[in-house]
Amino acid sequence: MTPRRTAAVREDLITSAQRLISTRGTAGLTVRDIAREAGVAAGALYNHFSDKEELLALALHAHVSAVDRSHGSPTLDGTLAENLKALVTHALAVHIVMLPAFVGLVGSPEVMARFDALPNPLVAGLGLRAAVVGYLERERARGEVAVGVDLEIVATLLIGACHELVMPHLYRNAPLPESVDPSFVDRLVSTVLDGIVPR
Repeated sequence: MTPRRTAAVREDLITSAQRLISTRGTAGLTVRDIAREAGVAAGALYNHFSDKEELLALALHAHVSAVDRSHGSPTLDGTLAENLKALVTHALAVHIVMLPAFVGLVGSPEVMARFDALPNPLVAGLGLRAAVVGYLERERARGEVAVGVDLEIVATLLIGACHELVMPHLYRNAPLPESVDPSFVDRLVSTVLDGIVPR
């Protein structure tokens, strides 16, 4: 097989696995399923990948990247509050589509370790949390965010709320919301901006 053909088969296998992950998740996904989707023999996988875990990690990475691209980037041309709401709304939309693929991998640390070794597939390699930190740093430089605020913690609170709203549905095998009530996003951002200590 020529190097070009080898690369094409490898990409076909990744694309086929990505397609299956996007439609049915990773739970119970077999080498035979992926090979059938790609139109190749099951043994062909081992000519292009060290093992199934490598293929799944690459396919999962491709899936998350595709989800991120399909949702575009939030517009950040409003006030601090408006922009944080846009970032959280975007992050929630991405989580609702992206996280179901991870549920089937809870007992597969090998796949997750390989996935984690790849570049972050969200926000052009930054990741959602780092993207929020970067935005807040720009706002702080403009004087819109107090100097002493721990931006990493703020970003963790905001992105952690997205996990909290999606993950319990997945672990209970309950239907995911198509979207999250905008009033929740408003309350979340207002609480982060106002803090909890009386002034």
